[in-house]
Amino acid sequence: MRPGNNQPAGAVPPVRAEPTRTPIRLAKVAGAVSMVVALAACQAEPRPTVAPPPPPSPSPSIVRPDGSACPDHPTPACTGAPKGLRLTELTLNIDNVAYKVDTPGTVLDGVHIRGPLVIHADDVTIRNSVIDGHVTNADGDRSFRFTITDTTVGTADTCGPLPGVGHDKYKATRVLVHGHSDGFRVSGDDVDIRDSYIKLCSNPGDHSDGIQAYNGGKGLTFHHNTVDQREAKHITAPIFLVDEKSEDVVVTDNLVMGGTFSIQVRNARGKQVVRGNKLVDQSWVYGPVDSECGRTDWAGNELVTIDENYRVTSIVGPLACDGAS
Repeated sequence: MRPGNNQPAGAVPPVRAEPTRTPIRLAKVAGAVSMVVALAACQAEPRPTVAPPPPPSPSPSIVRPDGSACPDHPTPACTGAPKGLRLTELTLNIDNVAYKVDTPGTVLDGVHIRGPLVIHADDVTIRNSVIDGHVTNADGDRSFRFTITDTTVGTADTCGPLPGVGHDKYKATRVLVHGHSDGFRVSGDDVDIRDSYIKLCSNPGDHSDGIQAYNGGKGLTFHHNTVDQREAKHITAPIFLVDEKSEDVVVTDNLVMGGTFSIQVRNARGKQVVRGNKLVDQSWVYGPVDSECGRTDWAGNELVTIDENYRVTSIVGPLACDGAS
């Protein structure tokens, strides 16, 4: 016997019949693969490489009808009356002290008023103008709806004790307020302030604010404004919205600096939104924030540094809410 073989010598080992399907199946598979490869080679055409589109160029945050623009937050260069505009001076019609509008739908376009503007009619429009005093729409218990756009309120060499613009039912866009201890006053419903620049001053005894709610109402939006309170000495805050009569307060994407506590938002009914604001680091007296954190939608606020043109030069870090729970 052969080693490892239990059959007698000379026996012919049985031949195991191998199934004939396996090579046929393999042949079919091999043929199919060849056919697929060949077909793919015939049908596939090289696609040209398309480069992704370049990212869009950054566009200015504010572009005015005259073409002037701000690349970041509002500055004097892109707010207030357009530079070089020829203005028509209006004669003061209230005791040679103020100018009063009492016709509904009046449009003041390209005018210069050397004193306060008193609005005593609904749907008044002010644009491309200079108002040396303040703008008010309150007359006792009555107030009147108006819009103010691309207009300068106040003068750089004075410091008026009254709010630059007030009190309710108004929309302010690209307004430059200076020469006032208070920028905007909110004493009622439907106030929308955006893309505006406020440079504050103060007199002894003042409590200077960029925006203050006093007997506030429903529906305040304060969006994408710059409030500079660094040179005022008798101060409260750039954003001082703590009135218990306020309802639905939205404060978004503003650049602020100065104040005792710079951002103060609390006590409003309905929603309180404080999002995307930038506060210049170490510009406050006591602290950055004194707000109502427990019921405020607070997100995306940051501490920053800026240059002399109000351009953000660095992000110092997140600005956390602090104050009442």
